[in-house]
Amino acid sequence: MDRGVNYHPRWVSGLRWTARVWSVVSVVLLLGFIIGEGIHLSGPKEWIGFALFPIGISVGMVLAWRHERLGGAITVGSLLAFYVLYFATTGAPPKGWAWLVFAAPGFLFLLSSL
Repeated sequence: MDRGVNYHPRWVSGLRWTARVWSVVSVVLLLGFIIGEGIHLSGPKEWIGFALFPIGISVGMVLAWRHERLGGAITVGSLLAFYVLYFATTGAPPKGWAWLVFAAPGFLFLLSSL
């Protein structure tokens, strides 16, 4: 059976669409939080943090629809950089699981790109 150049196992397609749907939900919810709460940033550390999360992860997820590996890497890289910045400025990691849940599509995009 000739599977062609674009053949992917069913689980890869399912993983890809899970990442896509989850990314839309994440980006919409993050936009809702930004619009609802407004942006109140007081210094360069907060602006850099905001550029990483939610902006960096959102840009990565949007880009991942077309370029999974690059977009996934931007999402995961932004999340990791946000964690490093947060830890460096507060001495503790961000509390809660929501940070990872919002950025999880980036990991799925990376996995499906393999």
